[in-house]
Amino acid sequence: MDRIRVGFIGTGRISDLHAIEYLDNPHAEIVALCDRDPEIAEARARAWGLDEVTITDDYRELAALDTVDLVEVLLPHHLHLEAALAGLAAGKAVSVQKPMCTSVADADRMVEAARQAGRPLRVFENFVFYPPVVKAKSLIDEGAIGEPLTIRIKSNPGRSETAWEVPAQTLAWRQDLDRIGGGPLVLDDGHHKFALARFFMGPVEEVHAWISHTTAPDGFVFDAPAMVSFRFPGNRYGNLEIVYSPELDVVTRHYAQDDRVEITGTRGVIWINRGHGQLGEDVVPVQLFRDGVLTDYRDVETGWETSFVYSTRHCIEALRGGRPPRLSGEDGREILRFAFAAEESARAGSAVRL
Repeated sequence: MDRIRVGFIGTGRISDLHAIEYLDNPHAEIVALCDRDPEIAEARARAWGLDEVTITDDYRELAALDTVDLVEVLLPHHLHLEAALAGLAAGKAVSVQKPMCTSVADADRMVEAARQAGRPLRVFENFVFYPPVVKAKSLIDEGAIGEPLTIRIKSNPGRSETAWEVPAQTLAWRQDLDRIGGGPLVLDDGHHKFALARFFMGPVEEVHAWISHTTAPDGFVFDAPAMVSFRFPGNRYGNLEIVYSPELDVVTRHYAQDDRVEITGTRGVIWINRGHGQLGEDVVPVQLFRDGVLTDYRDVETGWETSFVYSTRHCIEALRGGRPPRLSGEDGREILRFAFAAEESARAGSAVRL
């Protein structure tokens, strides 16, 4: 495919970030939009400058369009499976938001459907394409810290006067266990963090977690504070610490949240100091300590939207080149198992082996 024609199933808040590269890339175009509320889809079409675009409230109708090559599924989690299956059955490539399903059994069904259809299945993940993460990975691959031994990930929601507005209906379904499949921070947003852990350290063998709950002033219940520890082959370890700080001011244009990563090796340490937002005005995106010297890497893009741009660009280039895009369905399923293991461990009060 020289030009990838895309149909969006779901045009909620997050679709603005998914659309950026499709609108700018000369090898892609958005040709169809689907939403249960067509007025929302029409508003997106106007905002994105799409004069000629098919709009429907039926995802099956969009999947069946001859004008669509790639279906982008941007729905609440419990709706991912059926929309993805419709796209695959219609012979389309499918990109589905993370987490791919609300159960591993459903993830198995989606992966098998892609195999039988012979069509690409991609689980959308942007954090592994975020420029500070890519920079840190390149330094590690060059041997900057020696052999990586541990990874520490900090996820810190707070408050922000500059954050974008999240629709009430989006907040509502993220509090409904049947629709979200797990906790909004450990399972949903945690997918990004578990993907990072796997990106830097490889597959995980064992998970142990403690998960508490805190109610925000607006009534939203966070599954935090939480601590998730994990073990990789070769006596290497990691942890994800999630803390909701209701009076922490975060500088951001998106979600009121900051993320930080520290990777320690046999020879040095790398810090990634930016994620969704930032804490402070002069935050160095990536730092390396090695041989007694601290090196700052400031010439790195840091807007959170860049992670969406590069993730989508990779998908376009992979499909045009006949290569499987990241994350594969199989990769997405393993990260889903990772996230569910954390929730299972917290319930059981014991470690879970994968």
